[in-house]
Amino acid sequence: MTDPLAAWRRLAGTAVLLDGFHALKHAVRFGAEVPVAVTTDRGAALALADELAPDVRDALDGLLTEVPEAAYASLVPRPHPTAVAALAVRPAREAHLRTLARLPRRAPVVVLDNPRNLGNAGAVIRLAAGFGATGVVTTGTLDPWHPTVVRGGAGLHFATAVERLEPAELPPGPLFALDPEGEDIRGVKLPDDAVLAFGSERSGLSEALRARADHLLALPMRPQVSSYNLATSVAMTLYHWSAGTGAPR
Repeated sequence: MTDPLAAWRRLAGTAVLLDGFHALKHAVRFGAEVPVAVTTDRGAALALADELAPDVRDALDGLLTEVPEAAYASLVPRPHPTAVAALAVRPAREAHLRTLARLPRRAPVVVLDNPRNLGNAGAVIRLAAGFGATGVVTTGTLDPWHPTVVRGGAGLHFATAVERLEPAELPPGPLFALDPEGEDIRGVKLPDDAVLAFGSERSGLSEALRARADHLLALPMRPQVSSYNLATSVAMTLYHWSAGTGAPR
């Protein structure tokens, strides 16, 4: 049997950290290649699978290796309550770029323009996967595959196309940018091939992206309320899209 700790050390520099049972569950469910997975309690992890993810229970049974608590703790930045961790192979960038560029699309692409908060980025990816969005693109310096983002996304990076691009490289399609000065979103039907752009938590849309937008849209907001959380804004916009085109597929 392959030593899981040796395999982990060999792969850790290039693989995606799946931190916790739910991240591993989702990654396996959506076809991730997982070369090594560990837990401090196989019985407890498989009991969770029986309860919450029977569809991947057999796959997890074949993947999980029990290791001592100290060994597990040495592999992750902070132990997860489920005491499960795994490494997955990051999907090929070329395949994601083809997915993002393909037209016609059945669902929008979400663009986070220079996001700053790793947890917010993860929450957006989780939302996008739930709504069946084609993908999530970030601009700027934040790595959308950072372990904290993957943790926030609960492993659902593998359910959608997630990449970092320059503003000039955004996928094709009409660009709808969320901006307080825009048209009320409630009067607009968002097409399936829309590119939905959201500014950073602190400074909003960059001037470059705002200038490229085909449409500026505003979310309904009570006067004197400054803004919504980024993930909340994305959720409201994707719900508006889905209400006009049908439920997530």
